[in-house]
Amino acid sequence: MPDFEKKILDYVTRPGYTPVREKALLKKVGGSKSTSAEFEQAIETLRARKDILVSDSGLIRPVKKEGWIAGTIKKTSSGAGYLIPHHKPDDIAHDQRHAGDLYISERDMGDAHTGDEVYATVINRRRSGGQICGRVVEIIERASTTFVGTYFESHGEGYVHVDGKIFNSPIHVGDPGAKGVSSEDKVVIDILHFPSKDYLGQGVISKVLGPHGKPGVDLLSIVYEFGIPMEFPEEVLIEAREQASLFDEAKLGNRRDLTKETIVTIDPADARDFDDAISLTRNEKGHWLLGVHIADVAHFVKEGSILDREAKRRGTSVYLPGQVIPMLPEIISNGLASLQEGQVRFTKSAFIEFTAEGVPVHTEFANSAVQVTQRFAYEQVLPIIQGRDDEGKDVSAEVRELLKNMHHLAMILRGRRFAAGALELHLSEVRLTFDDKHRVSGAVEREHDESHQIIEEFMLAANISVAEAFNDRKLRFLRRVHPSPELPRQVAFAEFVNAMGYTLKKAQSRKDLQQLIEQVHGTPVEQAINYALLRSLKQAEYTDEELGHYALAVDHYCHFTSPIRRYPDLTIHRMIDEILERPDKGKGQSPQGLRQLGHELSLRERRAESAERELTKVKLLSWMIENNIKTLKTMITGVETFGLFCRGTDVPVEGLLHISRLGKHDYFHQDAAKFSIVGERTGQEYRIGDFLTVEVEKIDLDRRELDFRLPSSKKVAKTSNAVPSRQNNKKSAKKSSSKTQPNTKKKSRKVKSQRSKKKKRK
Repeated sequence: MPDFEKKILDYVTRPGYTPVREKALLKKVGGSKSTSAEFEQAIETLRARKDILVSDSGLIRPVKKEGWIAGTIKKTSSGAGYLIPHHKPDDIAHDQRHAGDLYISERDMGDAHTGDEVYATVINRRRSGGQICGRVVEIIERASTTFVGTYFESHGEGYVHVDGKIFNSPIHVGDPGAKGVSSEDKVVIDILHFPSKDYLGQGVISKVLGPHGKPGVDLLSIVYEFGIPMEFPEEVLIEAREQASLFDEAKLGNRRDLTKETIVTIDPADARDFDDAISLTRNEKGHWLLGVHIADVAHFVKEGSILDREAKRRGTSVYLPGQVIPMLPEIISNGLASLQEGQVRFTKSAFIEFTAEGVPVHTEFANSAVQVTQRFAYEQVLPIIQGRDDEGKDVSAEVRELLKNMHHLAMILRGRRFAAGALELHLSEVRLTFDDKHRVSGAVEREHDESHQIIEEFMLAANISVAEAFNDRKLRFLRRVHPSPELPRQVAFAEFVNAMGYTLKKAQSRKDLQQLIEQVHGTPVEQAINYALLRSLKQAEYTDEELGHYALAVDHYCHFTSPIRRYPDLTIHRMIDEILERPDKGKGQSPQGLRQLGHELSLRERRAESAERELTKVKLLSWMIENNIKTLKTMITGVETFGLFCRGTDVPVEGLLHISRLGKHDYFHQDAAKFSIVGERTGQEYRIGDFLTVEVEKIDLDRRELDFRLPSSKKVAKTSNAVPSRQNNKKSAKKSSSKTQPNTKKKSRKVKSQRSKKKKRK
């Protein structure tokens, strides 16, 4: 067996080594496909010993000099920030007050920015609160080199204000008019030199998206900002069409024919793809036999094909307000693999046998073919089950009986889940509505009644049963895990709950958490406590490690039910094929790169969620500007030393009520123990969960900032979508080695070089 550990270290520490990914390194050190398992084990061992570092994109680097710490940068608007270490050295890990993060001042930040992976060192300086300080010494990998912003001109030179708060100063893009760009156009730029405390950044315009404020430009801005691929390459579309031409619904092969079975789908009324269907019968023992039938995407998307590589690159469908960017071409996602009513479709079926009490006793898999008997929208189901809808008279007795049985079993399974310790947060979820120009026209709260819970319980049951079946076979697969929360976060949450007037005896007890969630349900503090609990939990992710799923209270869990829109589900479907083809010889997914694949797919998922969140914010702020919204009813969702974060109760938008806007004749300070801000003279207290009517002071659309003030303020509220220059423009430009700098007066509009009142944000 090759000594891969030594070979890898020798290779990555040689002079002039350029970081490569696992597949390339395997060849460089003399490995092959047959030795890939030993190679990957060596990589994992070296990572665990901290001899090598694998970046988010998979590049392998040696850990540098002793004392260098690798991590990710998170900057604040002041220019300072924090290093969040990948592996925390003991001296930092023991600094419990700051969760082991390393504080880095603006002067020690260099040109590192939020999201960058860097090396840093601890320096001989402490903050006033005693926090350990550090200095960035080397950039490992940039979070991105492509950004979106608004173009403007000054003194015959072109500049771009990058959207968001990542840069405080504009980026110089050279001669004006490149690519036909005009002032206030939204553009995509590639950074050539990143800005620092002393120098302006430099970049080049790669694409002009269109005039600021033009319908559709906000969507394109977010898509390019997050690097989300929209159009499919032609070769991918060609392969998808070929799969469509090969599909013959009459040729079932060895598939189990379920086309005569009573099978239904239940989805949102506006759903475009239908990837899951349900059947439910009883056997001679009186046991339930639940059939969860999922679109067989693996039949059309072969491993290693052009379609597969594109799906892996995307990782997930992206659900943006008003538009879906699919993982697969629509001929597959909305056609071949969509379980449409009355159409024969190929599926992967999981048949789960339950006792009358809802105890699972057996799981069986099959490649199958179904023909959905009837499609239902969520809104139609509950009235039919309860026998109070005239439309139900047009539904056959067989289908009505199926829906009632589904409801009965789902409620049994739901009760068993919560008895086992599962957690369900009660968080209000708002859905935006749009006009024909994709502008926000309103917002409505999403319902989550028992019709939704039926499908939710069956999908959870299928995911759990598949994972347990794989685990029983000792297969290695891509799990969906939710690690247990860290004790300090649990303790902090318990303190918060006590400050709100409730008691959480054991912060680590799921039973106590369940009781608390039910106790506050329907009360004014329900959302505050549920959001606080959510923030205390870790993020779910994909990995091969057996970490369990904390919120669901299960040891084994995976994603099986949505292969149209999630790549991890597709990997699970391929494993089912392996089990069906070789029941006794299946080994599961190849260990090479499985953990890295999970890491990459987790990042793709978070990218999609961030893009949805940011575009929602942009559209809501635009709606507020267009409708001249001046007053909002809000709830306080966060308390910081510099002010209060307030979220609209009717409009799901969050803004900052700065501490300076709480009153001129009082001094307010944070009471961390009570999660509040208190006035020293008046005793006026504002705490998380309080409801507050606020006025809109300013909207900065490009920075995606919303500032509030109390109604008692005499200043006139302003809402403007003008693009202000970033903080410290003038200071940065003066220090720049460039001879040009942005002019503070432009023909098209005025751009202030520095905000008149600098608000501290984190």
